[in-house]
Amino acid sequence: MGTTFSKEELERYSRHLIIPEFNIEGQRRLKESRVLVVGSGGLGSPLLLYLTAAGVGTIGIVDFDVVDESNLQRQVLFGKEDVGIPKVDAARKRLQSLNPHVNFITYNTQLTSANALEIIKDYDIVADGTDNFPTRYLVNDACVLLDKVNVYASIYRFEGQVSVFNYHLPNGEKGPNYRDLFPEPPPPGLVPSCAEGGVIGVLPGIMGSLQANEVIKVITGVGDPLSGRLFVMDAASFETRTLKLGKDKTNPLNGENPTQKELIDYEQFCGLKTTQREEAQDVKEVVSAQLRSLKDSGSDYQLIDVREPYEYEIANLKGELMPLNAIEDFVGRIARDKQVIVHCRSGVRSARAIRLLEEKYGFDNLYNLKGGILDYAENIDHSLAKY
Repeated sequence: MGTTFSKEELERYSRHLIIPEFNIEGQRRLKESRVLVVGSGGLGSPLLLYLTAAGVGTIGIVDFDVVDESNLQRQVLFGKEDVGIPKVDAARKRLQSLNPHVNFITYNTQLTSANALEIIKDYDIVADGTDNFPTRYLVNDACVLLDKVNVYASIYRFEGQVSVFNYHLPNGEKGPNYRDLFPEPPPPGLVPSCAEGGVIGVLPGIMGSLQANEVIKVITGVGDPLSGRLFVMDAASFETRTLKLGKDKTNPLNGENPTQKELIDYEQFCGLKTTQREEAQDVKEVVSAQLRSLKDSGSDYQLIDVREPYEYEIANLKGELMPLNAIEDFVGRIARDKQVIVHCRSGVRSARAIRLLEEKYGFDNLYNLKGGILDYAENIDHSLAKY
């Protein structure tokens, strides 16, 4: 006997059922499907809301983060009462109230090379709502190795992208995957995260909804999924483009001569581990407690903040503002005869500033505040706003 629907479900999904191309068969396919959403943040929020409302039978949610005040600008799945709660728990509660006919499976853990295959193997489709390159490559590679469809989206400031990877084409072939679009990750630090570069709050709502649309199309067979195409939107100018994607013959997963048969260390692949080691070796550091001691003791030191002016307005340690992109204009104001502590949001930009000043201008008295203002807010001054 096939999948059946209760009277309540038939009423709930009635607007789907009256679409001739969709009808009861499309709804049945949704109810029988299993979709894994990786990340429940800006993209994951609309994704999860619309997949739940649409009646996807089983939805898995992978996220190891907790709800933060700064999330509420765009992560519409959560409310102020959820701050401090694990995202998967807050998400499940909200989504169950939206549609009690959906089965939710939560994974309060980081997706890694050690657990990705085990988690993903039980799902039909993966929707990638992550915001970092190591996890994007991890999700892609796991989907290719397990023969799963990967519905992808990314956002940055005003621009968003959507595509469908590893799609089963009618001729039996597989469509392009993420490695066909980006064979190599960008150099570490070249592309800021949303936390560093920002994102207009409504953009993930738009792109996550488009992701949900592609998931539903893949499940039901209605319409033409974005396989072999990359949809790009600039929300500021309201310009859109749809670019054709080809397959890369040198793709290590499924090119002409595949070389990768298993998951790898994606932090290392994206150059992040090397970068962290180099920063630790090349730049002297102080921790937040040491800065606090300097402040309390009245020691003679200089504190420099290399963030942007708008960040300084959100929260600051009363340092001298010298933004990284103009740091060379301030060289004459940086002391050489006492300890100088440089900080940013997390310690990455300030380390970059110190290396530039040491290599080009010969400074030897600069110290990076390890973890930046985020660490100081976490461990020393809880009144500081996190962003």
